[in-house]
Amino acid sequence: MPATFRHDGLDFRYFVDDFTDPWANAPALVMIHAAMGNATRWNPWVPSLCRHYRVIRPDLRGHGRTQIPGPENELTLAKLAGDIVALLDHLGIERAHLVGNSAGGYVGQHLAMFHPQRVRTLALFGSAPGLKNSQAASWLPKVAAMGLRPFLASTIDDRFPPHLVGTPQAEAFLDALGSNDVPWIARFVGYMATQEWSAELHRIQCPVLAVVPGAGRIGAGDAYRPLRDNIPRCEYLVYDGERHSICEYLPERCVADLLSFLARHASA
Repeated sequence: MPATFRHDGLDFRYFVDDFTDPWANAPALVMIHAAMGNATRWNPWVPSLCRHYRVIRPDLRGHGRTQIPGPENELTLAKLAGDIVALLDHLGIERAHLVGNSAGGYVGQHLAMFHPQRVRTLALFGSAPGLKNSQAASWLPKVAAMGLRPFLASTIDDRFPPHLVGTPQAEAFLDALGSNDVPWIARFVGYMATQEWSAELHRIQCPVLAVVPGAGRIGAGDAYRPLRDNIPRCEYLVYDGERHSICEYLPERCVADLLSFLARHASA
């Protein structure tokens, strides 16, 4: 069942899935969803993870059932990272493994850069060091003209491979993302489209897994290379031929690679 906590004047929703042995003192694993997503987008991942980890899935501010901040509440990556720190504090967790999808990985990278004492490992799926070197800024006028779901449907080939376009899975994905608050998403994506921090990646000292969609169409393929080149302990894995939303349509493969990575760094 979801729970809530209060932070920065907002009610935040989160889930804790824990089927570990109570005597095992299992490590925490925080999963941070993408822009326009919410904690339930991780549902297919949870069964394979929650037997070994205390899995924590927050809704980012303005997403899912977490409140939308007012215009007076500044949106920054520092604040988004601070939201996760506040959740860890609320749950009494000193350090956690982090998993981030796309913009959720942006938050994870900032946690690893500026709150390194809270991060054991970081796994990034389709998450470059910022959205500035992408076409994201061009999305906003199209969303304003077309509506969010129609725009996402018109660009589904950026996110899903051709054989899945039009399937019930892709349509459910569009329904979920298309239900977001459009002014907030415009604010969130508009901000992210100004951000890029390749020069700061050397700050990340924990083990990192960077999983890159080889045929991703949200940002050029070389947008991910600073992760490989600038993070000292980065394991760089390319899914050849795959689109951006690998977390949605390849959950079993993603989880297998995540578990393998975590096993290699169990002492982190």
